[in-house]
Amino acid sequence: MNGKIDNRQDPKLVRALGPIDATMIVMGSMIGSGIFITSAESSRLIGAPGWLLLAWAVAGLLTITGALSCSELATMMPRAGGVYVFLREAYGPSIGFLYGWTLFLVIQTGTIAAVAIAFAKFLGVFVSAIAPDNYLIAPVLLGGGYAISLSAEQLTAILLIALLTWTNTRGLELGKLVQNSFTFAKTVALTAVIVIGLSLGWSASCAARSSDWWDSWRNGWSPEIAQPGFTFAGGLALTLLFGKSMVGPLFAQTAWTNVTFIGSEVRDPARNLVRALLFGCGSVVVLYLLANVAYLALLPFSEIQHTPQNRVAVAAMAAVFGNPGATCMAAAIMISTFGCNNGLILSGARVYFAMARDRLFFRRVGTTNRHHVPAAALVAQGIWTAFLTLPRTVTTDAATHKVTYGNIYTQLLEYIVSADLIFYILMVAALIILRRKAPAAERPYRTWGYPIVPLMSIFLAGLLIVDLGFLAPATSGIGILIVLTGVPVYFLWRKGAAI
Repeated sequence: MNGKIDNRQDPKLVRALGPIDATMIVMGSMIGSGIFITSAESSRLIGAPGWLLLAWAVAGLLTITGALSCSELATMMPRAGGVYVFLREAYGPSIGFLYGWTLFLVIQTGTIAAVAIAFAKFLGVFVSAIAPDNYLIAPVLLGGGYAISLSAEQLTAILLIALLTWTNTRGLELGKLVQNSFTFAKTVALTAVIVIGLSLGWSASCAARSSDWWDSWRNGWSPEIAQPGFTFAGGLALTLLFGKSMVGPLFAQTAWTNVTFIGSEVRDPARNLVRALLFGCGSVVVLYLLANVAYLALLPFSEIQHTPQNRVAVAAMAAVFGNPGATCMAAAIMISTFGCNNGLILSGARVYFAMARDRLFFRRVGTTNRHHVPAAALVAQGIWTAFLTLPRTVTTDAATHKVTYGNIYTQLLEYIVSADLIFYILMVAALIILRRKAPAAERPYRTWGYPIVPLMSIFLAGLLIVDLGFLAPATSGIGILIVLTGVPVYFLWRKGAAI
């Protein structure tokens, strides 16, 4: 690299996003359905209010330290592709490609599919016909515990993906209008949950007052119930399961890097990208912590753990306002998931666009339309995402022989947790590597607390990878295998096999 950073401008992409727009993409991509449901699983795994809040706090610390490190990279290389570009410059095109490939295969597209299904589930509260078992095409068994189907719920998710893909092909102005409007609305809704919980909660039966904050066993928790088949006990069991309890909070926050994907379209990126990353991430981390305090102030801890379909926020509002509160919360989550998917769809396509410009993806994907957006990349992303809504996992209850159908993308996301954290470590480490490889490169922003902040971020993420690898070596291993499927594909494109 000879101490230089490749900072070419991307063709036909227009810098039309201001500081508010960039911040709305950070916050809008982060706030989806996760904050409203994942606390249930985390509370079951860890067994006490204090540990639940700590899991969200440590996940928030990873987010903030990562954002501080990423801000320097983003202002050095404000280009389409963001993290893909950072990894390419630090480690070479192969690592950059593996990141982009995994993003396309499951991380970005799987998340979009999951959020679209969440939107459809909550729309089903208002339209009963939109149900997971209302089939247009009944499940067709594929063998190996998998099937494929098309239900009214799946069709609704596909239509949402198609709608938001189409609106984003019409230009950045329409995309950012949708993003800003829905992000503002769902931030207000999340703030309302917090205000209601903190002002109207705190009854004698609420988790904050009736549960032991740190002694999980006194709350009736046991590691064998929290994790069936678990053979550890005592403090070691609690430590190991604490790491697993962070998976939900991490996924609820992980999409903050999406704003770097659109670096070529942010005005004055030296200032606006830093502001968007730090203010956006900081605001969401605080909101998430306060939302969990609100849940603890409104509900008994056992109800948080076992609320139907993990809908903690719905249960919290129902505890105050009854069915009208639950209905309003369902509408708020629909708004949240709609806006979240818009941000994910808008930004994700820019990574594949950047890969195609490097001749590491289909050449057509590296073009823009008359509205100066990568329409082909958006369409390719939309087609694969729609496909991910169709496969189903098949499980049969041994006692009742009842067959249950799940969504395969949820399983894929579980597989990719460790791999996603590895890419997170590589991104943060890229800051240290580029400080050495390109010391003279222009750095409009320098990471506060360097090198302690990035090293802390790497250390925490590394501990979590080891913990998850120890608890679930099979799923972690499959996640790595999904990443490695990109190796032969990379060499095919390098040999000029792209279409």
